[in-house]
Amino acid sequence: MEKTRCDWSKGDALYEAYHDLEWGVPLRDDDSLFEFLILETFQAGLSWITILRKRENFRRALDNFEYKKIAKYNQDKIDSLLQDAGIVRNKLKIKATISNAHAFIKVQEEFGSFSKYIWGFVNNKPINNNYKTLADIPANTPLSDTISKDLKKRGFKFVGSTVIYAHMQATGMVNDHIESCFRHKEV
Repeated sequence: MEKTRCDWSKGDALYEAYHDLEWGVPLRDDDSLFEFLILETFQAGLSWITILRKRENFRRALDNFEYKKIAKYNQDKIDSLLQDAGIVRNKLKIKATISNAHAFIKVQEEFGSFSKYIWGFVNNKPINNNYKTLADIPANTPLSDTISKDLKKRGFKFVGSTVIYAHMQATGMVNDHIESCFRHKEV
């Protein structure tokens, strides 16, 4: 018998694997949080499946999301990334990745880790939502508005409330698996 999944993940093996194994699982290590933050910023205006299909290319092109390396990228590296057909070649998003690496490091210095900072917004516990359908799930919330504003104040780019809510979903800060989904209780 087929498992009941959230509707958005059905019909594509890559999407289903991401849904079943990653989406909504609480992440607390800074390396993974940075990767998801950058992938979410590249996703702005595009579909998530587009980004998932390019994820390995992003890992290769962006030094496995090593933010200390990314913070040192120069114009030659930017030019190289703009020629890389394997990733989303958006100059503003590439430059935002570099500035976000700088801002990420500053947050780590201030809070001890990015994880402590970001998870502090939910008192270090995932918010467990109980939505019945995909249509019930919001694109953003007052909390994602608050986090977005704070990140922007700290110098982050491409971190609007919708991007941040998607980040919260992906990294398990909120559990938005619909109630009938087999993952709802698991995460």
